[in-house]
Amino acid sequence: MRYLIILFTLLTYPLAAGEVKVAVAANVTYAMEEIVKSFRQSHPDINVRTTLGSSGNLTAQIMRGAPYQLFLSANMRYPQRLYKEGFAITEPKIYAMGALALLSRKERDFSKGIASLRSPEIKRIAIANPKTAPYGKAALEALQKSGLYPALRPKLLYAQSVAQVLSYILTAVDVGFVAKSSLYSPKMRAFKEGLHWITVDPAYYSPIEQGVVMLKRAKGNPDAEAFYRFIFSDEVKKILKAYGYKVP
Repeated sequence: MRYLIILFTLLTYPLAAGEVKVAVAANVTYAMEEIVKSFRQSHPDINVRTTLGSSGNLTAQIMRGAPYQLFLSANMRYPQRLYKEGFAITEPKIYAMGALALLSRKERDFSKGIASLRSPEIKRIAIANPKTAPYGKAALEALQKSGLYPALRPKLLYAQSVAQVLSYILTAVDVGFVAKSSLYSPKMRAFKEGLHWITVDPAYYSPIEQGVVMLKRAKGNPDAEAFYRFIFSDEVKKILKAYGYKVP
């Protein structure tokens, strides 16, 4: 019996050790596809499984016991909370700085910047939930600081994540606030800067510093540690820059 237990452990351990579960903020969706693909080229025996969502919702899942080993957030606040409350084993570290953009599925006159939202042609504006999505929080800040919020408040449609905002823009609203990184995806090449989208003046919102932590379930797992180290490699920095992020 003892021999069978040892044999079973030896047979099953590589399967468990060869998988890394990563919670990823929705704005990193397209870049993460390339990051995982690049990682697999140098680590073919390690499977990386990603779960996408708003940073706030992912944080809540982690605190309820979700089996993630790494968390790539869209801000520093959620990773800092997880570290402070004992859910993370590494201090939060910035891996990217994001930017906010306005996107329309139709060509529009964006010559007035964010003030272009005053146009009577714009009836519905999508933003991510500012309570759980850092890019939604940044969008709300931009509307408030620009003085547009009181007039535009009735037009706002809230999405669960910045990824869902993209879906709304393509199907249900006139414009929306998205992560600039999403516009560098091959899937979004039909949308042209200045015609379909513009970068929101960063003076209107707080810097979007995106942090990563290793979670408790990553302790002693060399595969999780390998992927964590890879996030800060020159290769990943190159990918993030290609998607419009700034890197530390």
